Amino acid sequence: MNITAGSLLSQINSPADLRKLSKDQLHQVCEELRQYIIDVVSVHGGHFAASLGVVELSVALHYVFNTPYDQLVWDVGHQAYGHKILTGRREAFPTNRKYKGLSGFPKRDESEYDTFGVGHSSTSISAALGMAMASHYKGEFDRQHIAVIGDGAMTAGMAFEALNHAGVANANVLIILNDNCMSIDPNVGALKEYLTDITTSPTYNKLRDDVWHLLGKLPVGKRFTREMASKLEASLKGVVSKSSNLFESLQLRYFGPIDGHNITKLADTLQDLKDIPGPKLLHIVTTKGKGYALAEKDQTTWHAPGLFDKITGEIFKKPVDRPQPPKYQDVFGHTIIELAEKNEKIIGITPAMPSGSSLKFMMEKMPDRAFDVGICEQHAVTLSAGMATQGMRVFCTIYSSFFQRAFDQAVHDVAIQNLPVIFCLDRAGLVGEDGPTHHGAYDIAYMRSIPNVIISAPMNEEELRNLMYSAQLEENTHPYVIRYPRGQGVMPEWRTPFKAIKAGTGRKIRDGKEIAILSFGHVGNFVTEACKELISDGLQPAHYDLRFVKPLDEAMLHEVFRNFNKVITVEDGATTGGVGSAVLEFMAQHHYNAQVKMLGIPDKIVEHGKPEELYRECGYDPSGIARATREMLREKITVTV
Repeated sequence: MNITAGSLLSQINSPADLRKLSKDQLHQVCEELRQYIIDVVSVHGGHFAASLGVVELSVALHYVFNTPYDQLVWDVGHQAYGHKILTGRREAFPTNRKYKGLSGFPKRDESEYDTFGVGHSSTSISAALGMAMASHYKGEFDRQHIAVIGDGAMTAGMAFEALNHAGVANANVLIILNDNCMSIDPNVGALKEYLTDITTSPTYNKLRDDVWHLLGKLPVGKRFTREMASKLEASLKGVVSKSSNLFESLQLRYFGPIDGHNITKLADTLQDLKDIPGPKLLHIVTTKGKGYALAEKDQTTWHAPGLFDKITGEIFKKPVDRPQPPKYQDVFGHTIIELAEKNEKIIGITPAMPSGSSLKFMMEKMPDRAFDVGICEQHAVTLSAGMATQGMRVFCTIYSSFFQRAFDQAVHDVAIQNLPVIFCLDRAGLVGEDGPTHHGAYDIAYMRSIPNVIISAPMNEEELRNLMYSAQLEENTHPYVIRYPRGQGVMPEWRTPFKAIKAGTGRKIRDGKEIAILSFGHVGNFVTEACKELISDGLQPAHYDLRFVKPLDEAMLHEVFRNFNKVITVEDGATTGGVGSAVLEFMAQHHYNAQVKMLGIPDKIVEHGKPEELYRECGYDPSGIARATREMLREKITVTV
C-alpha cells in the first residue's frame, strides 16, 4: 500500500526544510504529521498513542532549535516517530520495527539526529546533562541540550538523581516534562498527584501567567542579559516560594504548565527559553493519543495496538481455525490468583507493567495484595525483599531486560540475605520488533553467577504453573527465578492441577541414539519440531528438558554424557555464560569427553525483527536446530574438554 505524506510534510526532508516555513504553516505540518503517523502505523504496526501526543512538541523542537547541533534526547523513544519523520526518514518510515528496517526507537547509528540510543525509561536527563557538561568543557556555550521525559519516566530514581545533579551543574540543559498521566499504563504514586496539583492549582496558574507575561516583554537574542535572567528568577520566587515547588527546590528554573498541543505557544516559549542560561524545566500538558479519539479514550490499548482500520478503529486479529494457547504472561496472571486464594502470604509486585505482565488481573481482584510501584525496578526488588523478611511470598514480575536495572538489589538485598523472593521474568529471550533494548538475552548468564539463586524456565504453560506453585511452597527458602518468553505458549488446555517440581530436576522428553539435545525453556518446543523433521530422515536424536540451569540435574547429565558423545544445547539467551556454558562446566568438573555445540543468542547485539526472523538469524529455530544436528552427526572428530 502506497502511503503519501501531505503537501507540506512531503517537502520536509530535514529540520532545515521545516525552518523555512512560516509559523502559521506549522499548524498544517502538525495535522499532516499526525495523519501520516496514523496512516503508516495502522497498516504497518508499531507504537502509536505516544507519538500522537507529542506531534506539536516534535515540530516545535525542530523548528526552534538548530538540530542536530543542538542535541535532542527522547526518553524511552516510544514517542519519537514524529521526530524520525521530520529528520530524513519519512520515506523509510513504513519499515519501522521491521527486520533490517528502521528501529522503533532512537538509535545513534541510524541518524545524526538520534543523539542517544534509548529503549528503557528515565535516561534522558542524565544523557542530556552529560552532553551539556561536555559542551561546556569544550567551550560550545551556544549549544542547546534538550531532554524530553514523560511524567511516568520521572518516577524512576535515576531521573531524580539527574535532576539533583542538573540543579548544581553549570550546564545549558532544558528538561521538558511531558505530563500526560500515562506511561504504558496509568501512572501511579505521589509524583502523579503532585503534578496534578500543579496543573490545577490557582497559585501555579498565577505563576504561569506572570512568567509568560514577563517573557512576552523580554527581548531575544544577544540583548537578553544576566540582569534580566536574575529579574526573571526573582519574579518566580516572588509568586511561589522555592520550597513549594519540587523543581525550584532542586535549583531548576521551572516554567509552566502550558498546553503541549498549542504549536504557536510551544514555539514561542521554546524560543524564549533558548535565551535563558543554565538548567531549566518546562512543564507541558499533553494527551496521549491526541487526534485519534479511540486512542485518547483507551491509551493503554492504543499504546501499541497492532494493525487496525483507521476509519472504524477495528484492531485486526489474526484469523484462527482452532483454539489458541494463551500468552505466558496471562497464564502467570491467572495462576498467581489461584495460588493467592490458597496462600494468604502471596503478594504481587510489578514496576509499571501491570498490563504487560498481566498482574492487572490480581490488582483488580485483590487490590490489597498486588501493587504497581511505578518505573523503579530497584525499588520493586528491595520492596519485595523487605516483604519477604516478614514471611510474605512475593512474586516480583519484571520484564527480563528491565530486571537488569535491579541487578545490585538482586545480589545485595535478596541473594546475600537468601530471601525467597520469586522473580517472574517476562519477555525472556528474543522479543521481536522492540529490538536490542528489550531482548531478554542476559538474565541466565548474570543470575547464574549469584549464589543461593534457583533459575528455572518452563517449556509450556503447565510447567509455568507448576514452577510457580513450587516456588511459593514453604520448603523453598531461596530466591527463585522463573523466566518465560513473550507471547503464546503451546497448550490451549492449560489449567492443569498443580504438581510440585523439585528444584534441579529435569526430564527426558524422548530417547534417542548418537546425539542428545538439551533444551532450556520454551525453545524445547523448537527442538520437538526439529526432532519431527530429523525422525522423518531416519535419525533418532534424544531430547532432554533441563528445566533448571541452577541447580542442574546432575543425575540426568551423568546419564546424558555416559550415553552420548555428541550433545547440542539450546537456549533462548546469551550463549556466553548461559546454559551451554553451565553444561560445559559440568563436563569439565566430571572429566567427560564429548563434542558439544551451543545454540542460542550469539555474542553480538541482535537487532529487531519478527521473533521467527531473529531465531533463524541466530540459528536456533527448528530448521537451524535440525541443520546443526545433521552437521554434528556428520562430524567424526571428538573434542576433549
